[in-house]
Parts: sequence; structure tokens; C-alpha cells
Amino acid sequence: MAYYGVDLTQVIAGHGPAPSLVLALAQRLPDTSLTVALAAGGRQHFGWGVDRHLMADVFDAVNQNTRATGHWAKGKAPTIPAWPRPKPAGPAADPSPRRPVTVADLYQRFQRR
Repeated sequence: MAYYGVDLTQVIAGHGPAPSLVLALAQRLPDTSLTVALAAGGRQHFGWGVDRHLMADVFDAVNQNTRATGHWAKGKAPTIPAWPRPKPAGPAADPSPRRPVTVADLYQRFQRR
């Protein structure tokens, strides 16, 4: 843990701070740390804290607003690509199409119990 200057090999060997303290330190790492990035889905999330996500959203919102309200010469707006973001991990990254769950499906699931 380079952020706090704690050597995890020393903690595992029984030297250094208590494991409960190390766990508390790990839970309080900044959102731009590599540990938080790996927990979020991989190295591509490294450096992507709340501030960077907000700036990407602001960039996309400004471009969307500009395209929606602009008066363009020859009637065509320029295409501005969206801010590149890291790929999501887990169920959100699954590209397989799923049938939407209806209220009737939920009702049947609860009736089976």
C-alpha cells in the first residue's frame, strides 16, 4: 500500500500494524487508487474518480446541448465523439440481450414462494 506506506508483506508476517487497521486504511483509499479501480472492474478504471466521471458527463452534456440548440450552416451539425470511458464490468457489461421483466413475471415469482 504505497498510499499509506504500509508494507503488506510485513503485516502478513505478523509485523507492522494490526490487520484491522490495514483493512480500515484500505477501505478509506481515494477513489482514484489502483485498489479501488481493481475492485470496480479492472485497471482501465485507474484514475477515474468521481471528479473525472463528472467532467466526462459535463463534456457530453455540453456537446448534446450544443447539437440540440445550434444553428448550423447547411443544416448539419458536426459530430463530436463522446468522452472515452472505461468499460463497465460485471452484469452491466454483459452484451447478451435480455427480455425485460414485467410486473406479471414479478407476481409469478412471488407466488411461487
